[in-house]
Amino acid sequence: MKAIVITQAGQAALSEIDEAGLPEGDVTVRVTASTLNFKDGLAITGKAPVVRSFPMVPGIDFAGVVEASAAPGFRPGDSVILNGWGLSETRWGGLAEKARVKGEWLVPLPPAFTAEQAMAIGTAGYTAMLAVMALERQGVRPEHGEVLVTGAAGGVGGVSVQLLHRLGYAVAASTGRPQEAGYLRELGARTIIDRSELSAPGKPLGKERWAGAIDSVGSHTLANALAGTRYGGAVAACGLAQGMDLPGSVAPFILRGVTLAGIESVYCPMPLRLEAWARLAELIEPAKLAAMTRTIGLDEAIPAAEALIAGQVRGRVVVRVGS
Repeated sequence: MKAIVITQAGQAALSEIDEAGLPEGDVTVRVTASTLNFKDGLAITGKAPVVRSFPMVPGIDFAGVVEASAAPGFRPGDSVILNGWGLSETRWGGLAEKARVKGEWLVPLPPAFTAEQAMAIGTAGYTAMLAVMALERQGVRPEHGEVLVTGAAGGVGGVSVQLLHRLGYAVAASTGRPQEAGYLRELGARTIIDRSELSAPGKPLGKERWAGAIDSVGSHTLANALAGTRYGGAVAACGLAQGMDLPGSVAPFILRGVTLAGIESVYCPMPLRLEAWARLAELIEPAKLAAMTRTIGLDEAIPAAEALIAGQVRGRVVVRVGS
């Protein structure tokens, strides 16, 4: 079967591998589509130590059809998706024509989506939904004011803008690519903020600007998002594009009662996964999803991963793997 194989950090190639080499698992899936997330880009380019063992097949997401199953609840012919669970880190992932995994990791493909649409959402969109749900749990409501989305031209950001707009929130989209302003407004952003306003060191506490925020950037951007959040607001943090550090202060927490909610998607419990995918099936508008998606072949995945890490990719990239 064909697969992207990483043999050591920074060395990836499209290869022919033996299906017998697939890892242990009780479900074998014929993969029809995968996608490229930021973590996939890091794994393929070797820009960060994502991969824990070699050789590794990257791809933290896949959608496909069950070929063989010893797992309760799944039969040959079932359409399924998988997000996370250590794929591309400790387990072979979805950038291959077949995958073998544990049945307890699989989610049935929602009837509202094709396999490629589910991968256009992928972990990025599923994470965005988890972040929106976290803001809702913290009491952030549309009538409370704008919600900031950082890294808005990326995958998590673009889906976050769509979801928030669909739910009635006013969205302030932060991006370092001013040429994408029209695209972000089409997704539902009301206000466009230049990334430079948030990416430099800021004050411990700033003007109250947002009722909440979804941040996929980290570092100074996250610190400034917190500093500009209104009393009683919340920030959902789910990424580290700028860095893993948080160079801020406790001032937003102890003077404004701001909540920082961490979003973890890899090992997220199944009930929350199912809820997130059910909400996505209700809220995602196919036309807007298509507008932020580009589809490529498996042979194009490596250069696309390099472009993703270089900040040259807008929205989502679906990798068409098989039929």
